Amino acid sequence: MGSKWRKAKVALGLNLCLYVPKTLEDSSPPRRSDDAVSLSPVIVQRPSTPTPSSSGLRLPRSMSKSSSKKTCAICLTAMKAGQGHAIFTAECSHSFHFQCITTNVKHGNQICPVCRAKWNEIPIQSPNAKPKSGVKPIGRPRDDAWMSIPPRRSSPIQYTSRPDCLRVSSIFNTEPAVFNDDEALEHQDRSAESGLDKPGVTGTLEVKTYPEISEVVRAVSFKDFAVLINLKAPTSSKSSSNPSSSSRAPVDLVTVLDVSGSMAGTKLALLKRAMGFVIQNLGPFDRLSVISFSSTARRNFPLRLMTETGKQEALQAVNSLVSNGGTNIAEGLKKGARVLIDRRFKNPVSSIVLLSDGQDTYTMTSPNGSRGTDYKALLPKEINGNRIPVHAFGFGADHDASLMHSIAENSGGTFSFIESETVIQDAFAQCIGGLLSVVVQELCVTIECMHHLLRIGSVKAGSYRFDNGPNSRTGSIAVGDLYAEEERNFLVNLDIPIVDGVSDVMSLLKVQCVYKDPVTKETVNLNNSGEVKILRPIVMTERRPVVSVEVDRQRIRLRAAEAISEARVLAERGDLTEAVSVLETCRGLLTESVSGRAGDQLCVTLCAELKEMQERMASRQVYEASGRAYVLAGLSSHSWQRATARGDMSDSTTTSYQTQSMVDMVNLSQTMTFGMPIASSNSSPSGQRKLRQALSFPAKPRPR
Repeated sequence: MGSKWRKAKVALGLNLCLYVPKTLEDSSPPRRSDDAVSLSPVIVQRPSTPTPSSSGLRLPRSMSKSSSKKTCAICLTAMKAGQGHAIFTAECSHSFHFQCITTNVKHGNQICPVCRAKWNEIPIQSPNAKPKSGVKPIGRPRDDAWMSIPPRRSSPIQYTSRPDCLRVSSIFNTEPAVFNDDEALEHQDRSAESGLDKPGVTGTLEVKTYPEISEVVRAVSFKDFAVLINLKAPTSSKSSSNPSSSSRAPVDLVTVLDVSGSMAGTKLALLKRAMGFVIQNLGPFDRLSVISFSSTARRNFPLRLMTETGKQEALQAVNSLVSNGGTNIAEGLKKGARVLIDRRFKNPVSSIVLLSDGQDTYTMTSPNGSRGTDYKALLPKEINGNRIPVHAFGFGADHDASLMHSIAENSGGTFSFIESETVIQDAFAQCIGGLLSVVVQELCVTIECMHHLLRIGSVKAGSYRFDNGPNSRTGSIAVGDLYAEEERNFLVNLDIPIVDGVSDVMSLLKVQCVYKDPVTKETVNLNNSGEVKILRPIVMTERRPVVSVEVDRQRIRLRAAEAISEARVLAERGDLTEAVSVLETCRGLLTESVSGRAGDQLCVTLCAELKEMQERMASRQVYEASGRAYVLAGLSSHSWQRATARGDMSDSTTTSYQTQSMVDMVNLSQTMTFGMPIASSNSSPSGQRKLRQALSFPAKPRPR
């Protein structure tokens, strides 16, 4: 167990960057039993954010320059002459076990683990070399499938005068011209061999319809009569908190990560921690690829199954990331798209996660230094043509929120604003919680007018594409994928005509749904999903018709989204005063609505969101720093009806977009660390802290 714990520490970077809170006894030496700690979740009190100047990011004493010659800084074991270990001494004078350092640089890390000096020459292990018996190398066995894939090199290897060293420049030429080296999918065979139950989802898509009012007098016409179509996805057979389950759709995930110079220090450390969480929560049938970009882009890790050995390799690749250079988002996206386009095998769910903390300094900058606004130029045509959603995360106050939002919007993904560096992991967790619970794919909703005098006036579908049929009597909404228990609401407006005849009932719409089960690959047809009918009496049976509460709730949601969009346009023009006024007026309308007077939770949350945006438009400086990103993340959430991260995710009021799978994954993120449990003086008696729910938008305004 001791060797396993050392492997885990190296893979996670805990040997280089270990958080040690002051409440722990630093002076007490580690006991041998500590090595038995696994990577399973442990309940902890989350530590405060480490900063470069704090003890949170300091190197262990055993890794100081004076002692690094006696102890290998990678495996933390002694280096003594005469034990049969090959010792490599770098240009900076620090020494390591040769087996350890070749494993470390296999992922392109040319930085000294001790002093961070950049090497001109790095060691490379001969294909015929075998590890010494006294050294425990970190990586896969020589007969593992990963090791059996020979690296493809675009140019011959150029050796230096030292036979065990390879110039750094040649290491970066090992990427294949075509990324068709993805690991084969074997989940069907594995499921059969392990005797697992047949995968699938519980139930089918639930469809409900609600007319605005239940009756309209025959002699009266009704313009813009609203009909609500409510869709709710079925539940997953097993919770996404158990990602190893074969009963959910496996995912092909490509992470495109900014490692420019601005990510140095705490930002990169927290990004690595967040990626560690993602890797640990992917199942053995999921595949992951890691792309990093600065001035150029590089594939750090090919598309591999997240088996235990796959996770180990992925963690090592993430830990090898170093920050330097500019920000070339376009190159990162192109390379990420190529991974998914060139792959030989495909999991049912595919997605790209993009994170950046800066502005694109290449594609969006003209030769004279001015910045362009053609944000679509950064989105590779392969992403649009193959319907690959990009979930973009803007990090900090300096990122280009408009660019990131445009990338997400045009690809069918969401845009999240990570204001506080402490919640990178929580933001990733919310996104992953959704991706690991896809139960509906390629959902298409068809609407058909039943009465010969009816026509579809408009459909409030947000960012979802609505195609109007001939004579406006039919139409379809391309919804796409749904997470488990996720809901979608669409308002269809009709013009109800005056009718003659003796019938007391009038059929308005017929709704049909067709989608694909991502696990069984079967097509599900719901031909009789719902038919909307209203009464057409000669005389109104009630003095005042009762408006449907469900329809009213969706109307106020749409009204709030429209107000946010209008306020954003005004803010971009520089008219912040008018923008704040628009939001204030909308708050008043929401408060006086039927849902507002009833204290509906959605209405309360929307009012709080509008208030928060007003405060973030208090001045041009505040708007530029966080207001724009906060507003765009809100628009992304409302237009797709999907949860996005905003602010510091610290509020405790639920939202209508967050699913239980997202909540479970965020709660896991907030109560889990890698390595040893961290003690706290104010911990609860049970060792657990109270869980908080992450939100799409805050329900309580916070002064800035």
